[in-house]
Amino acid sequence: MSRMNSDILSHEATAFLLKLSFTFEAQRQTLLTCRRIRQGEINNGSMPQFLPETETIRESNWTAAPIPDDLLDRKVEITGPADRKVIINALNSDACAFMADFEDSLSPTWFNVIEGQQNLYDAVRGTIEYTSPERKCYKLAGKRATLSVRPRGWHLDEKHFLAQGRPMSASLFDFGLYFFHNAKLLIECGSGPYFYLPKLESHFEARLWNDVFNFSQDELGIPRGSIRATVLIETVLAAFEMDEIVYELRDHAAGLNCGRWDYIFSFIKKFSMRPEFLLPDRSEVTMDKHFLSSCTKLLVQTCHRRGIHAMGGMAAQIPVRDDPRANESASEAVRQDKLREVQMGHDGTWVAHPGLVQIAKNVFDSGISGKNQINARMPTYCITANDLLAVPRGSITQEGLRRNVEVGIRYLRSWLDGAGCVPINNLMEDAATAEICRAQIWQWVRHKAKMANGVPILPELVERIIEEQRRTLPTSLSGNIAGRRLYRMITSRDFDEFLTLANYDLID
Repeated sequence: MSRMNSDILSHEATAFLLKLSFTFEAQRQTLLTCRRIRQGEINNGSMPQFLPETETIRESNWTAAPIPDDLLDRKVEITGPADRKVIINALNSDACAFMADFEDSLSPTWFNVIEGQQNLYDAVRGTIEYTSPERKCYKLAGKRATLSVRPRGWHLDEKHFLAQGRPMSASLFDFGLYFFHNAKLLIECGSGPYFYLPKLESHFEARLWNDVFNFSQDELGIPRGSIRATVLIETVLAAFEMDEIVYELRDHAAGLNCGRWDYIFSFIKKFSMRPEFLLPDRSEVTMDKHFLSSCTKLLVQTCHRRGIHAMGGMAAQIPVRDDPRANESASEAVRQDKLREVQMGHDGTWVAHPGLVQIAKNVFDSGISGKNQINARMPTYCITANDLLAVPRGSITQEGLRRNVEVGIRYLRSWLDGAGCVPINNLMEDAATAEICRAQIWQWVRHKAKMANGVPILPELVERIIEEQRRTLPTSLSGNIAGRRLYRMITSRDFDEFLTLANYDLID
């Protein structure tokens, strides 16, 4: 074991992880079984609905715990993997907060996961430094963004760490290590252990997180309520349980986030077996589509009624350094996206690059007079199940198919090589956007969808495009594997729930 591993995976930290697993693993497995049962019901024609048994929670006037001072202003949050250079640049940016990610933007190799924990350990203590291959040195500045961490979702395992002879929950592993090493120091420094919770599908899954929080705070002798969590509403089922999710976490809730890319993926995935839910090209599934705008309206309304932040999502554009015209176009796209969010009532938003922080900040500073707009008067909406399930219409084109294949193979190749977020065609692609691409192709192939030119999308057509795209990549083993795995995933009889699950066996 290296020095880094022995520091992070100390005897005491390991004992804490094992306690978490022993206490909560059975409950996690039960909830994952519930997911599979619910998916089977949807495949057989069942439709999501607002739960009649929790109507009292939705209709009652209650609020979550008051928001900590250093989370009151979240107008711009920057996100990225728990990479050493990324962490320093993000904390030094003018963003209000930084979310260090162990999920969609991190390829979960053992090295990446453990190094990410070490990087955060050093960042919390202010000792993190990095020297690039060009000998450029990076250090923390005086003023820093507020730090939060996104652990992996409930569906993922950490195969390198066994508990009771089985791979441990990746959620508990990521949360547990960060919390054990840093919670007390963060509180002493006037902040706290803050988290983003991904891919929840029900309020029961939120309840499990709340149980984990209470147990962990008690174990370390930390007051309950010290943890604060923002939940990503990035599954279509969670959209029907926003109030219930906040209620379960009400002593620890800090907000909800509109996770647009995973939400689109979830919409495809949950209804993948049903031809009436065919979606058009990814480029046409924009935030003004009725199902997405309805989810956003409901999220803002729910958050503000409960006294927490409504956080906007990620625009995929990134700065284009070598093309001023393309860069201005990308900047304007981000500006318009953030303007839409602040006008809809969001209290903050996400960016993926330090170069976009000021653009987003200008929009939100102009649109919000104080630190947030939780108490501002906003329109009241009556969002129905039909609103949340309205299928967007549009065209399926050969260009859309080719772009999906390109993103799918290039992202998977990079993920296998250890990089979880990849710039492709001036967009920052991560697991969520790559999931949209491969899920759409599977759906189109499954239901023999026809493109605008009348040509059906058949496996042999997709195979030919995959091979064409593979030949544009540098020759590598990972490129060959990515091509084969992508073809298998999009032609399989059953839909692979997550590409990160389907390919986890391929990374160290």
